[in-house]
Amino acid sequence: MTQPFSTPAALDPEAGFTQTPSVAQAANDLRAAAGEKAREFVQSAGAQAEAIKDRAIEKAQHLREVTTEKASQFKSQAMEKAESLKHAATEKAEHLRHVASEQWQDTRVKAKELHITAEDYIRENPTKCVLSALGVGFLIGLIVRR
Repeated sequence: MTQPFSTPAALDPEAGFTQTPSVAQAANDLRAAAGEKAREFVQSAGAQAEAIKDRAIEKAQHLREVTTEKASQFKSQAMEKAESLKHAATEKAEHLRHVASEQWQDTRVKAKELHITAEDYIRENPTKCVLSALGVGFLIGLIVRR
């Protein structure tokens, strides 16, 4: 067979193209060149895809770290706020308990004073109280009848 088409001596214009390449040889040379370009393209695309994948993994890990950090900050702030609200509610409850206790004591003292005053009035005016009680009872009886 003749020399391949891709050799420089076969196409040297100064050599006068002494050998003519066959069409089959030219087609084979084009196929080989196209195959080589395709392999280069596949390798280049694979490398780019790998680089993109690596960057995506790095970004995902970074986002995961940032998200975890933000979540822990949010949790700590929420815990602080909850503790603050708990403390404020406890103080308010203690204040209300103290105020209610004071009012209950005042009410007991006033009721005791009223009881003593009523007893003294009844002892000083027994007839008047008995007649008043009889009149009130009569009025209540009339109201209940209707």
